[in-house]
Amino acid sequence: MTSRIKYCIFIFATLTIAALFLLLNRTISNIKREERKQVLLWAEAIQKRNAIVEHSNQVFTKLQEDERRKIDMWSEAQRLILQENDSHFLSYLLKVISSNKNIPIILTDPKGKVVSTANLNFDLALGEAMPAGVKAEFSHYEPIAIQYGNTVINYLYYSDSHLFSELHVIMNNMIASFIDEVVRNSASVPVVITTVDTLEVIACGNIADKEFCTIEKQREKIARMMESNTPIPIMLNGTITHYIFYEDSTLLTRLRFYPALFLLVIVLLVVLAYMMYYNLRRNEQTQLLVGMSKETAHQLGTPISSLMAWVELLKEEHVNPDIIGEINKDVLRLQVVADRFSKIGAKPVLTPENLNEIVENVLAYLRLRTSNSVHFTVFGTQKSIIAPVNVQLFEWVVENIIKNAIDAMDGKGNVSVSLSDAGKYAIIDVQDSGKGIARNKFKTIFTAGYTTKPRGWGLGLSLAKRIVSEYHKGKIFVKSSELGKGTVIRIQIPK
Repeated sequence: MTSRIKYCIFIFATLTIAALFLLLNRTISNIKREERKQVLLWAEAIQKRNAIVEHSNQVFTKLQEDERRKIDMWSEAQRLILQENDSHFLSYLLKVISSNKNIPIILTDPKGKVVSTANLNFDLALGEAMPAGVKAEFSHYEPIAIQYGNTVINYLYYSDSHLFSELHVIMNNMIASFIDEVVRNSASVPVVITTVDTLEVIACGNIADKEFCTIEKQREKIARMMESNTPIPIMLNGTITHYIFYEDSTLLTRLRFYPALFLLVIVLLVVLAYMMYYNLRRNEQTQLLVGMSKETAHQLGTPISSLMAWVELLKEEHVNPDIIGEINKDVLRLQVVADRFSKIGAKPVLTPENLNEIVENVLAYLRLRTSNSVHFTVFGTQKSIIAPVNVQLFEWVVENIIKNAIDAMDGKGNVSVSLSDAGKYAIIDVQDSGKGIARNKFKTIFTAGYTTKPRGWGLGLSLAKRIVSEYHKGKIFVKSSELGKGTVIRIQIPK
């Protein structure tokens, strides 16, 4: 019943963990999908704004061309005015020249000295050469040569009109503001907008400065983003103009570690629950063993006293002294057994004892009460091995192991006991030629309640393990075993 409960708990815990893992992974996938959708929406917005920008650029180009035509017409009027005699046509030419109210112009002689200016935000001295800074500003467009015949008499320098410049600045500011807005609206998703060749970064957001402080780090960051998520192209008129690179948000990155952390917590809780369950069962078994031991000692007390009285009576009846002696030994043995049971649950007193003598006493008692088909052999008794033990309890352990060996041989075979000194430990090996133990039962045989005997209680080896491990701080275990050939049980206690 207990095993079924454990299996049910294990299956329930496994199914619960699996369900939570699936739920968490599905949540992560949904968040990742939503972040991708969000970036795609930004890409679409950029693409639409790019279309607007492109259209504006076309307008600017037309405006530039229109201003160039005006300047060409102005320069032609300037040239014609020098050779025209018709007063009406001269008046028209002067109107053309005076109609320019927006385009900044500078007229120089062939040597570069200023002849006249129009629509400037600053003053220039006439008859002197243009300052280098002004000449650089007005050299964006090729100056127009005004000829009279085949001779150049003037050069016309011009720049974009004030209206064109203001519109261009406003448009550039709007583009920059739009890109910044897209980056800021990327929530917690790190994004990078680059040119089509990915060599120039247009803008970035939600990226630490230390990750983007050098060109090399920018390249590394973009490469990682490319591996993490497929970049989103920004297209204009069927041509890719920009790329948006992005990676998972900090929240999503953390969520990826949560399953492992969750699993670790679950494992710890399961381990703690199992330890609590194991300790509870162990305490219950301990209390049961202690209670049974003390009750056994109490129940044995009355018949032992009665048997002692009967021994005395037999002596008065002049019964064979040898028989009385053996009966008396068994009565005393029963008294020792009762005393052993009474000590279970109480901390015994350990004193340095000769383990050789303890083993010999146990074997001397068992030889007379065991079939002649069982042969005992002892090794390593030449040198005394001293270790702190409680004699009564330790004799019980050795006797229990040897009795189990005899039972494993069905009362026929060889039992050998070997004592050895292993430095810090004293070792006793009990070997039999019995049935052997399956490897998966090496630890089970020391569990309370486990027995192969029809009427066995399964307490002998369990009590032996408790006496060795808890009272003597030692170990008792199956050293080796082979089915059909025998088993070696080892007792190891500190010296």
